Amino acid sequence: MSEATRTSSGGKAAALGVLLREGFPVPDGFVVPRGGQPAGADAAHSLRDAVARELGRLGDPVVAVRSSAMDEDTTEASAAGQYESILGVHGAVDVCRAIAACRESVRAARAGSYWARIGDTSPHASEMAVLVQPVIEAEASGVMFTPEQHGAPTRIEASWGLGLAVVSGTVSPDSYEVASDGSIGCSVGSKQMRIDLDQERGGAVTHAVAPDKQRARALDDVSVAALADLGDRVAGVLGDPQDVEWAVADGVVWILQARAITATPPATRALDPTDEADALNGTPGSHGKVTAAARIVRGPSDFAGVRRGDVVVCRCTDPAWTPLFTIAAGVVTETGGALSHAAIVAREFGIPAVLGLAGATTRIEDGARITVDGTSGSVTVL
Repeated sequence: MSEATRTSSGGKAAALGVLLREGFPVPDGFVVPRGGQPAGADAAHSLRDAVARELGRLGDPVVAVRSSAMDEDTTEASAAGQYESILGVHGAVDVCRAIAACRESVRAARAGSYWARIGDTSPHASEMAVLVQPVIEAEASGVMFTPEQHGAPTRIEASWGLGLAVVSGTVSPDSYEVASDGSIGCSVGSKQMRIDLDQERGGAVTHAVAPDKQRARALDDVSVAALADLGDRVAGVLGDPQDVEWAVADGVVWILQARAITATPPATRALDPTDEADALNGTPGSHGKVTAAARIVRGPSDFAGVRRGDVVVCRCTDPAWTPLFTIAAGVVTETGGALSHAAIVAREFGIPAVLGLAGATTRIEDGARITVDGTSGSVTVL
């Protein structure tokens, strides 16, 4: 993996390859390079044998199988969450199935909708390299945005368990800011659930978090400062402000992904006594302000009810919901943070988003006219 380049191995693997060569703590793995999917039994057997050899070299671990396409993780477009990632895979046969699923995800409706909105076309399956790495069984994990300009803070979102909970927006994470003078601010999230490896059946499993752990910080100040320093060094090596996925296990901080930041998130919301008394307040996710009809979406069965120009109000989003973002005027979620995939895609699409507004789907009636201010993180029911 340390020899990965964008040309042969796609954006995700190439960035991690650079960091691995520079001695950063990146889980070593291997890349199935760009090229057509195996055609015929002999080619399939050859791929399986090569995968088995690489897994053996790594000690036959449980792995994450992730897309590393040419067009994702660029300075223009992240494609955040649009291609497949499969956690908790073990053995050459299942890894090969996961590789095929990653490549097939190029054809998914969500990917097509994303690239159409960005103004590009989806790549062919042959352009999909696939990255395979051991899963880090994290005690805490999350996302970090390094400063985009001199004097700006490092922003970190963190929760318990695997980082999937943070990037998917299924949890409202802790939010930390490290100022240029080293001072640290923290807002503790609700963190009501966590995602971990399912040791018995493979894959990932969701658990409820005990009340005392929900209220406890996922990171102490020493860990936050160490992460911010690591982020500065990553940005220095890769040359742009970086969106970094990280995990902490047994006191070691691991870098799982690093890509250029494509769109600046709004500043962290500060409580203001002049705020409107009837406004509902969440996390600012994507700049902009819009007044439109609220459309409550609890699952795919509600998609047909969303009309162009509505504001989608939901518990959390899923990458499969990207087609809704192409017609929605704004997004409001009950969980999630400003560094989640949903927030990143909303910023790239230029639609306002408010995340982590507790009880949004019950506090806002379907069809109600609302004003969403994604810059301040407020929603007002008119």
